[in-house]
Amino acid sequence: MSYPEVRSARRRIAGVAISVIVALGALAGCASDRPEPSPSTVRSTAPSKPAGSPDLGAAEEIAQGIDAPWGLAFLPEGDALVAERDSGRVLRIGPGHAPEQVYRVPGVVAGGEGGLLGLALSPQYAENRYVYAYFTAESDNRLVRFRLDGTPELLFDGIAKSSIHNGGRIAFGPDGLLYVGTGDAGQSARAQDPTSPNGKILRLTPEGEAAQGNPTAGSPVYSVGHRNVQGLAWDRAGRLFAAEFGQNRFDEINLIEPGNNYGWPTVEGIGGADRGFTDPLTTWTTAEASPSGLAIAGDTLYAAALRGERLWTVPLRDGAVGQARDVLRGSYGRLRTVMVAPDGALWLTTSNTDGRGDRRPGDDRVLRFPAR
Repeated sequence: MSYPEVRSARRRIAGVAISVIVALGALAGCASDRPEPSPSTVRSTAPSKPAGSPDLGAAEEIAQGIDAPWGLAFLPEGDALVAERDSGRVLRIGPGHAPEQVYRVPGVVAGGEGGLLGLALSPQYAENRYVYAYFTAESDNRLVRFRLDGTPELLFDGIAKSSIHNGGRIAFGPDGLLYVGTGDAGQSARAQDPTSPNGKILRLTPEGEAAQGNPTAGSPVYSVGHRNVQGLAWDRAGRLFAAEFGQNRFDEINLIEPGNNYGWPTVEGIGGADRGFTDPLTTWTTAEASPSGLAIAGDTLYAAALRGERLWTVPLRDGAVGQARDVLRGSYGRLRTVMVAPDGALWLTTSNTDGRGDRRPGDDRVLRFPAR
């Protein structure tokens, strides 16, 4: 698809309305509770003792010295690709060998929370070798795909950028379609605006077009009313769960249903059901979580917490949740991404070099907890 065609597809969003739009409440704007510190506030601290956990066992360090790792995607051979947010580099990592740069995404303009963010492999990677990436460019956030020996192909652009709330998690669902979590880019009204791709979960074909069967024909929008989605995962029944950053009060785990409205900015946390919004399954205070990555293994949901510096484990029960517990609290600092590898192991990336963490010797690192 040519660049003009892609731009035209973006403009078509303006002519498509989603099924439910609820009047906005008047909430103050952006995450004043999470200011971007200056580099001088990042200090070196003694490393924590490597944490085992009765839930996870002992960690194996796969890589260290990674610059603000964000996206993670597993290769068929067992290694993984990891995105460095600020450098735009894609590294190949795996047990027993040093990280190796295999690609650099051109046009990445890092700043604040923006940069090279989510990564995903095509479900047909063995045949087509496509890697997908979501990144912040000069004028917007955008989605591209590329082969490690080729030039990126633009699939979707026009997602507003900011120093905060760029979203960025991408993942292929069980239906073979590409799901994209976006943020409101610091302007909360976008989350309820049907003409904006911001503050949404988008559902696209592998070519970047609006998927058939979306709530509104011709629209890429799958769900609305999100502040900043950075975690996407499916359970074995095919249900989609998303992690969302709150503002001053509550972070959320949501069960995503097509066409539903999750309330931002009118509602933060629980309390919107009587006004037509969908309440979250579970919430945490913003100090306890700031959930970024999300993964599901069996009947357990894992949420990697940035500000909370821990890994939340949440039992799943037929689409509902049990009592959440946390592990690894303070052991490795900020946790950005959690994923289940094809062999069942749980992989975690730290995020202490992102400008908001306490840098430790060896940061940032990628950890592996073997399947149990």
